[in-house]
Amino acid sequence: MPQLNTTSTADISFMLLIFFLVTSSMDTDKGLTSQMPPPEDSTEQQDQEVKKRNVMELQLDADDVLTCNGEAISADELTKRVEDFVANVSDAAELPEKSEREVHLLGRCRVSDRHIITIEADRQTTYNAYFEMQNAIARGYNNLRDRLAKSRFGHVFASCSQEERDAVTMVYPKRISELRSER
Repeated sequence: MPQLNTTSTADISFMLLIFFLVTSSMDTDKGLTSQMPPPEDSTEQQDQEVKKRNVMELQLDADDVLTCNGEAISADELTKRVEDFVANVSDAAELPEKSEREVHLLGRCRVSDRHIITIEADRQTTYNAYFEMQNAIARGYNNLRDRLAKSRFGHVFASCSQEERDAVTMVYPKRISELRSER
């Protein structure tokens, strides 16, 4: 009885497997671009004096209630508050101080380099609430950076060259500090 020759079937299967591996794309996860702080070294504790006006205190409790300087707010309100706090357009006395700096491509600028956003999240808070808060903060910074990039370079921050991004980031640096909740 004649049989079908299957000796080349393994070779064909192997070639198809390689073809699909080479031509398909793998999705990569995207997340927050944050760098974890280095592990604490008890011998190198540095206490820094920070003026109250330079600090925005955010707290997220076990019931997922977000408070900014003691006042309950929503994520959308947080975005606006971050923008107002970091930009301090009117140079208000209750908002962060600014420094005068020479910034490459932008010249002499008032830089928001003294502000600090502190985050204290309860261990019982949900991931959804935590990341909603983080996204609101990121949106605030992105809105400020987009406005500056559009006014100075004619395009949004994401379309900037690395040199332009560095200049914009120097004007609006992300300064976020996360505290451990002892609750």
